[in-house]
Amino acid sequence: MSGVNEIRSAFLEYFEKNGHERVASSPLVPRNDPTLMFTNAGMVQFKNVFTGLEKRPYNRATTAQKVVRAGGKHNDLDNVGYTARHHTFFEMLGNFSFGDYFKEQAIELAWNLTTREFDLPADRLLVTVFSEDEDAALLWKKIAGLSDDRIIRIPTSDNFWTMGETGPCGPCSEIFFDQGEGVAGGPPGSPEEDGDRFLEFWNLVFMQFDQVDAETRIDLPRPSIDTGMGLERMAAILQGVHSNYETDLFKTLIASVESAIGSHASGESLASHRVIADHLRSTAFLIADGVLPSNDGRGYVLRRIMRRAMRHARLLGAREPVLYKVLPTLVAEMGRAYPELVRAEALTSETLKLEEKRFLQTLDRGLALLSDATEGMSAGEKLSGETAFKLYDTYGFPLDLTQDALRQRGIAVDLNAFNTAMERQKAEARASWAGSGEAAAENIWFPIRERVGATEFLGYETERAGGVVVALVKDGTETETAVEGDEVSLVVNQTPFYGESGGQLGDTGTMRGEGVELAVTDTRKFAEGLFVHRCKVTRGTVKLGMPLDLEVDHRRRSHIRANHSATHLIHEALREVLGTHVAQKGSMVAPERLRFDFSHPKPIEDDELVTIERLANGIILQNAPVETRLMAVDDAIESGAMALFGEKYGDEVRVVSMGVAEEGEKAGKTFSIELCGGTHVRSTGEIGLVHVVSEAGVAAGVRRVEALTGDAARRYLLEQDERVRRMASLMKVAPAEATDRLETLLEERRRLERELAEAKKKLALAGDGGAGEGMAAKSVAGVSYLGRVLEGVAGKELKGLVDEAKAKLGSGVITFVSVADGKASVVVGVTEDLTTRFDAVALVRAASAAIGGKGGGGRPDMAQAGGPEGDRAKDALAAVEEALQAA
Repeated sequence: MSGVNEIRSAFLEYFEKNGHERVASSPLVPRNDPTLMFTNAGMVQFKNVFTGLEKRPYNRATTAQKVVRAGGKHNDLDNVGYTARHHTFFEMLGNFSFGDYFKEQAIELAWNLTTREFDLPADRLLVTVFSEDEDAALLWKKIAGLSDDRIIRIPTSDNFWTMGETGPCGPCSEIFFDQGEGVAGGPPGSPEEDGDRFLEFWNLVFMQFDQVDAETRIDLPRPSIDTGMGLERMAAILQGVHSNYETDLFKTLIASVESAIGSHASGESLASHRVIADHLRSTAFLIADGVLPSNDGRGYVLRRIMRRAMRHARLLGAREPVLYKVLPTLVAEMGRAYPELVRAEALTSETLKLEEKRFLQTLDRGLALLSDATEGMSAGEKLSGETAFKLYDTYGFPLDLTQDALRQRGIAVDLNAFNTAMERQKAEARASWAGSGEAAAENIWFPIRERVGATEFLGYETERAGGVVVALVKDGTETETAVEGDEVSLVVNQTPFYGESGGQLGDTGTMRGEGVELAVTDTRKFAEGLFVHRCKVTRGTVKLGMPLDLEVDHRRRSHIRANHSATHLIHEALREVLGTHVAQKGSMVAPERLRFDFSHPKPIEDDELVTIERLANGIILQNAPVETRLMAVDDAIESGAMALFGEKYGDEVRVVSMGVAEEGEKAGKTFSIELCGGTHVRSTGEIGLVHVVSEAGVAAGVRRVEALTGDAARRYLLEQDERVRRMASLMKVAPAEATDRLETLLEERRRLERELAEAKKKLALAGDGGAGEGMAAKSVAGVSYLGRVLEGVAGKELKGLVDEAKAKLGSGVITFVSVADGKASVVVGVTEDLTTRFDAVALVRAASAAIGGKGGGGRPDMAQAGGPEGDRAKDALAAVEEALQAA
């Protein structure tokens, strides 16, 4: 039992047998401690448990915790590859007691595991204790039987752990392994303690005090235990080697590096092989936990790690990207213990290839310029800071790479001059910020962005995290505090809240801290990466520098994610059905619905909409994983990825892929591939269902579909189903027969309406004898004049009735008036033989004036008009009669 994977499993199983809950490693990006750049110890995820802010269903735990130390306070980057035990990434094995057992059982558990399970010889072990912790010294004697000379009392803070200036704290006890007289160095506390002979591999923290202030320390009511064993160190001990890089895991990784590059790991090249193996681990785990290379914050640290490894690959002779070729070996070795490596393998591979391809171009140019700039320089001299800055600013060659490249020659960089040049550039950038429109209105965010840096967005991986308030803006002005009732714009150093962009609405939720609570009503992005939270302080006072617990409204975010992913599926389905001319012209992704605008010259037919829905829902039913990769924007578009309207893209983009096409030319290939920085479901099945509820034109050549997903779509369809059932019930048929029955009823209604219209005509034209079969006409001005108010006849039917009356009358003038909703309609007809004497238009205008109208129009033989005074219909008839007499 000496392999890394075996040791990890044995440790966790041992503590499980001793009543501990096995807890998965927390992410490398701390969710509950915004003051840390990366998780740097096993206890980070339990910090709130130790302080009492959080309760867990267990009081004992054991973990194998991923740890990165490559930025901030804990930065081992420059030593990696050149020493036996420095790493950017390592694993911390730990056991924890939250107010359960204390020193005695912690020491007993550690001693039994070390000497019985791992079978280390007791005579090669020694321990340190804090000089004031007599209890621990006595327990080591009692449990392990160690003599006084092997229990070393340390009076310094090395053996007293503190969480911060205040809070839980306590003495430590470390266990050391004697690697033998052949290794230089002395025991801890001696002048030779920095040697490698005595190797610390386990630290037991006895958390028993609460540091109230600088002068006051009291006992904790429930003392706790926090331990950390370095897995790599224990593997080296058990495998009998003096360097972590000689253990089985690193030997396998280094062998893979040798194969990929074609270089043997020996002599001067050995350090480069070790750097690559170590840095590949931190790179893969950071990407798996949601960090991508960038020029700010964690992304910048990742980029430094990646580029340092890439430079060493170049030193070994690599001229093409090679690190991604070693990735499968790492996944095979560690993927079972950390399945996130497997899930993110495609993303990690693409990211490595992209970053290394670009870096090699930068490296060639930078090294050539650096060689020219340092020609003739010797060890002990300094490269001009202005030259180093020009390499960085003009050619993209990072300062740390300049330093690394010159280190072997003993040449340093004038950092003061470099920093001066950097500040000068920032001042010039600040002076150039002017903006217009919204940019000018939000100009306050640019200096804040320059001062505090970009916000770290954690929302791809989590909906809850800690953050520290770095800026507050109230009424357009920066402030240091905001009190209950204030509406304020707030910036934190890291956030899970998505800022509105690309059509996706910003997140809402809550922020809580000690004595304060805020409601987040919106989140926006300004000034190239500054996430601004619009908040209302609902309790207490929020201050600059205050740590807050940030929690996104999970339900709302889930609906937004589903709608966003459904938008991608609908986009591709539209292209499949309507043609590749379809391109996005705008979108809106909200929690309750989605809206998608696209180019198309005509309405979508019903059968086309059915097919579009079927294709999208087919991908949803696949429950296919939604995959994200990082690619160069040109490469992404060349590979078929579609850019989304309104989204701004840098040189590197997130490419979101989902589903496998089941039909058409793309059958068997990825269904949807788009450039997108938004949040999405993890698998298409989470969308549940998509249903298009409307389709309409919004501009020339632009159509719009609106759709619902998940529960909203199901509720909509249930409501529709209920309407169908009610309709069927009213018609006394089964729901499946409702459509046929409705068509029959509508046709029957149309027939009856026709028959009724004919009956109304006959009734309207019927009279008490006279010309035209019952039409009563009289002589006016020597011609026959028929004038009638027709009851129950629509105005639109008057012309037809006038034509019929003219045919039956033979010769004469007809005026028909109908009244509906208090308004009158009038039509005047003149038979052809009389149009030289009488003009229907003039006659209808006389009628219109009588009913309050304003004229009328038509032809000499037929004209129509209307008026608002329906109660004067008979006056219209009389007005025409008077006009005839006057003609």
